[in-house]
Amino acid sequence: MLSSKLSRRLATLCLMVALWGLCGGFVSSSRAGILRDRRAVGGVLVDANGVVRQVTPAEQAQALLRLRRAVAEAAPELAARNDLRKISLRGLEAALTEALDDPGRPVPEDIEFLAGLQRIQYVFVYPELNDIVLAGPGEGWRVDEQANVVGITTGRPVLQLEDLLVAMRTVEAARLEGISVSIDPTEEGRRNFRRFMETQQVMNPAVLRGIERAMGPQQVTFTGVPINSHFAQVLVAADYRMKRLAMNLEPAPIEDLPGFLDLLQAKRRLPGNAMPRWWLTANYEPLVRSDDRLAWELRGPRVKALTEDELVQADGTVQATGQEDPVAKAWADRMTERYEDLAQQEPVFAELQNLMDLCVVAALIEREQLRELAGVEFPLLSGQREGLALEPWNPPRTVPTQCSYARIGRRYVITASGGVEIDSWGVAAQHVVDSSVGEIQAAAAPPEGSTWWWQ
Repeated sequence: MLSSKLSRRLATLCLMVALWGLCGGFVSSSRAGILRDRRAVGGVLVDANGVVRQVTPAEQAQALLRLRRAVAEAAPELAARNDLRKISLRGLEAALTEALDDPGRPVPEDIEFLAGLQRIQYVFVYPELNDIVLAGPGEGWRVDEQANVVGITTGRPVLQLEDLLVAMRTVEAARLEGISVSIDPTEEGRRNFRRFMETQQVMNPAVLRGIERAMGPQQVTFTGVPINSHFAQVLVAADYRMKRLAMNLEPAPIEDLPGFLDLLQAKRRLPGNAMPRWWLTANYEPLVRSDDRLAWELRGPRVKALTEDELVQADGTVQATGQEDPVAKAWADRMTERYEDLAQQEPVFAELQNLMDLCVVAALIEREQLRELAGVEFPLLSGQREGLALEPWNPPRTVPTQCSYARIGRRYVITASGGVEIDSWGVAAQHVVDSSVGEIQAAAAPPEGSTWWWQ
């Protein structure tokens, strides 16, 4: 029988939850019922009780077919790729107001997908135009085989209006408590795990199933954002995909990204009594601004992985140690190094980068009082005016436990926990001055007769 001491040396139960969400519709949109099916593709469905499960191949094929029927191709003027596509927030507000004035009119795709913008590189303020402009690479869109709405040539997800709305409407919550998701066992589940492991003499797939039953459903916890939003779905999906790669439950779609269990076995090393926890967080260089604060540039890879050891107490509570297991840190560093390549193959990681950009921009606008500087308000975008309500998604509340293990010598390791955190205000607070970004702002001003976007 495994001793209590040996049980405590098991590195930990892994939270394995697959959750995938894509763009949803708006209450005011006549297409909303069709677009709601997007949450049923990509591998997982969230039921009305908040429980997630894998979708069947037939369900995914049907949802993908409906999505492709629902999403129109980009207009020719939007289709071509451009390195610096610009979006006027004032113009976007006006375009939304016009769309909402006709209750039977769907929100157009160009608005829903923010003119095909794929990353926010610049924020420009034009006081003479009473406007704030977002700029970055953009192109037309298509629906890929996994039901992601992505760029025609790059395959990178486009930014979505509903994520912008969440970022702008939760900016104060982001300042006060941050934006995060965590999927964790309950204290009762951890106690059940400990008791169960003390009765086991061997480790095999049957024991793993027993662990999953003992642990029971994991709890999903959010801060800062509504749990029934697409934004929240992306946070959970990115966390899920990261841990699934770490736990060797599936191979990485790129080279040179082994799982955490691979690294442990290669080094023939077990963690101590602590369990590793990974999380994804913001990874920006200091923002670059002009002398007059009218031009800002976002730089850096957007996302990195971090790790910290946690100790599970006898009563099931968890205590952070402030220490990093060397192998867990090696995996986190590798994840960070390969993140951009991974995001190209797994669009949910690129979607997380998009969320990071949107949150940083919302915090920047608020912290630096850019609306006051521009002399403009966005009552629809910020939620101060009613009429643009997001259609709710089924909120993820619980997820099943799924385990993976590796044998090292005569002992076993069961991995690992994680989450996602976005400290957008912390990013917005760090900046340096470079006058050259002001020259880009001057050249990016809207041409005569432009609409709410231009290039």
